[in-house]
Amino acid sequence: MSYVRACALSALQEDVPKKVELNGVPVAVVRTDEGVFAINDTCSHANVSLSEGEVEDCMIECWLHGSSFDLRTGKPSGLPATRPVAVYPVKIEGDDVLVSVNQEN
Repeated sequence: MSYVRACALSALQEDVPKKVELNGVPVAVVRTDEGVFAINDTCSHANVSLSEGEVEDCMIECWLHGSSFDLRTGKPSGLPATRPVAVYPVKIEGDDVLVSVNQEN
């Protein structure tokens, strides 16, 4: 599994998604009180950017129709989304947030 640098840890505000593109994959990186998570930035229901939504209780909400996705698993909490989105392994080295988009969980 290979990791690429997504951003600086110090650049992440808690519960504020940061959109990055890693190897052509749109990714939302989110720092919460539970850790740092990386989730595919495209809603599985409406094909819009999840990083434009709000984060609360380790869930990211799609701003268009209100579906929320668990940052840990990618699973939706309810309708209208029914399919999960990919989540990616994250590791922290110093101030670097590293994400592996090669292997989906």
